[in-house]
Amino acid sequence: QVQLVESGGGLVQPGESLGLSCVASGNIDTIYNMGWYRQAPGKERELVATIDISGNLVIDDSVKGRFTISRDNAKRTVHLQMNSLRPEDTAVYFCYSLMALGRQYWGKGTLVTVSL
Repeated sequence: QVQLVESGGGLVQPGESLGLSCVASGNIDTIYNMGWYRQAPGKERELVATIDISGNLVIDDSVKGRFTISRDNAKRTVHLQMNSLRPEDTAVYFCYSLMALGRQYWGKGTLVTVSL
């Protein structure tokens, strides 16, 4: 069994920064891809950013230049640094991982609220 546990969500004002972290534990082999998705109220889950085992990035246009993703393979963690946050960034952020044989795992999510 594999678990992904997110941390770091909360309430911030527009323009402020917030960091999210996710750690994977359990019966883990190679983690090929890790990243973050988000789901705003009434909307579908969407990709925010992912990083593969070689460090290749996929970042949604809506967060480019504001969000930075990084991972520590040895610690099985992925981090999302979010700067210049906007109200439209408000969502539940889910950690994601892709492992061998196409196995995908999701965290339970952490709420990020950007509001005055």
